[in-house]
Amino acid sequence: MRSAHVLSRPLDEEWIGRSADELAPRLGPAGDARAFVVDAPDGTMAACALGVIHSVLPAPASPRGLAARVHVVATRPGFRRRGYARAVVTTLLDHLADVEDVTLFELHAGVEAQPLYRELGFTGSPALMRMTRPAPTATETATPVAGSSRSGASWLPPEQYAETVLKATAFACVYFTDEDDRPLQLHSVYSPAHPWQLVGGTMDPGERPFETALRECREETGLTVSGPPRLLATVYGLPGAAWPYSTIGMVFDGGRLTAAQIGGISLDPREHDPRVLPLAGWEALMPARDFARLTAVAEARRTGVAAYFGAWDWGDE
Repeated sequence: MRSAHVLSRPLDEEWIGRSADELAPRLGPAGDARAFVVDAPDGTMAACALGVIHSVLPAPASPRGLAARVHVVATRPGFRRRGYARAVVTTLLDHLADVEDVTLFELHAGVEAQPLYRELGFTGSPALMRMTRPAPTATETATPVAGSSRSGASWLPPEQYAETVLKATAFACVYFTDEDDRPLQLHSVYSPAHPWQLVGGTMDPGERPFETALRECREETGLTVSGPPRLLATVYGLPGAAWPYSTIGMVFDGGRLTAAQIGGISLDPREHDPRVLPLAGWEALMPARDFARLTAVAEARRTGVAAYFGAWDWGDE
């Protein structure tokens, strides 16, 4: 089912056989895998859900040290839109929680499946959605509430709730131009997919965005930006295959640099190479979304109106 209806490239017969041989003993009572299926009238599977239990260090979200990853949810095309996926997933989650004492659940969600998983209580980015089901108290175990469902949302202590919310990386940059308003960017050897970047980098714990911009600017160029901060753009990107978290960033105005200031930029040549070009000259050197971001920042400088650039998504790079 996974090979035929989930993977972008089906497995060959050898790998299907090897996977079957590996999975069969793990589905036994002493194994770590659990699966539930909906049978088709001809005796084959119409839908299935597979979860694998694994040990984790005890924490508020997993007090018994057990977590589970939902590895496969698949429905044959002729049986879709009948609620089968919901049925097998809900049964799997309830079994893992009520019988196996699992409290922390993880999965990767495709675009079409995200609404279902969010309805069941999962949160986070599609690359890694999580849900915590607190272990029931003695009162809850002894006296179920009529009409209640453990699949619904419930109150969580802050440290447990924090495990379920969206995770994102944050960055801050400085936008410099020369005296003719031509953007300055640095060539990066560490990111082939984003070869030209603004001066800046990822925020360190405890930093505020403008503090990050100032620190990165000093570290990367030797330049010191004077305040107060002027925000040019806020940037947001959805996660993708190359990075499992959303990205949030702020771009601040560093002003116009003289030729002497640009010539005096201090760089590690193994890491960066500065270049100043007219805005149109950057287009051929950058991915389309990077150039679109640079264009939005340049327009914000020109008009004095801060930009919101919400399409700096991660791709497959």
